[in-house]
Amino acid sequence: MRRSCLSLTFLASTALALSLTVQGASAQSAASGSAQPAAAAGSADAAPKNPVIATVSGQDIHLSDLQEMSRNLPQQLQGMSPQQLYPILLDQMVDQKAMAIQAKKDGLMNDPAVQQQIEVGTEQVLQGALIRKIIGPQITPDAIKAVYDKDYANTPGVEEVHARHILVKTQKEAQDIIKQLDKDKGANFADLAKQDSTDPGSSNGGDLGWFKKTDMVPEFADAAFAMKDGQITQTPVHTQFGWHVIQVLGHRTDPAPTLADVQDKIRNQLIQQGIHNLLQQVRSQVTIKEFAPDGSPLPAADTAPSGAAPAAPASK
Repeated sequence: MRRSCLSLTFLASTALALSLTVQGASAQSAASGSAQPAAAAGSADAAPKNPVIATVSGQDIHLSDLQEMSRNLPQQLQGMSPQQLYPILLDQMVDQKAMAIQAKKDGLMNDPAVQQQIEVGTEQVLQGALIRKIIGPQITPDAIKAVYDKDYANTPGVEEVHARHILVKTQKEAQDIIKQLDKDKGANFADLAKQDSTDPGSSNGGDLGWFKKTDMVPEFADAAFAMKDGQITQTPVHTQFGWHVIQVLGHRTDPAPTLADVQDKIRNQLIQQGIHNLLQQVRSQVTIKEFAPDGSPLPAADTAPSGAAPAAPASK
């Protein structure tokens, strides 16, 4: 019954990298230090800031190259320690350098398709660099706190309900369960949920935990929030999922979130708004002509204004 949130994909990889950068610059610095070989000798002051960590046919690989690769680790590697990651990433860097050397020997740098891909890659790198340069300094603790004070602090709490349910396919099945739950018959709600409910999560007795009204589909939410503590629906509730028998276990008012609760969300909002503003700025400074897939000019009505940019996403 819970609604899924729409996620913004616009410039997502660059925005995520920026979010991680502004979120933990100091932590990243510490991690960078810990990624150096354990065998390195001498004091920290004497150690080179960007040492060579491998050479491939005389071409150097620096620690900064490895750190750059570590920015976009696959999910299965993100939980590994620097000591575990270092040899894995180093091997990848060596493999990459060896492949690039061979590709150049084979003359692939002169391949038009390769040149086009290099140009695209260069533009993507420049785009990311511009975003980090312009937007990064804007994402400060003070900026995050200002949004929190405006949009979250001292806001009224949101009502929540704790409920459990039994989901079945037909109205008759639901009515039969309600009869079994009648006080005179004394059936146990949790036992019936485990026995009869088609909800995959019914093994916990149909317990849905605490939820806000907007977390559930309207029919279910309207019924649950209108009930009193301990009450069981006397009429089955119909939704797109089937027929529900609901028992409300409690009501509470969720307190306003703390800054720690929402600072990551606010940071991402500021990044996305910054990207939106930056796009408006750079598009207004260039001449744009757009064409149909066959190369013919688009009608004026179909061409976006120079200053136009994707609408800022609605946040949940």
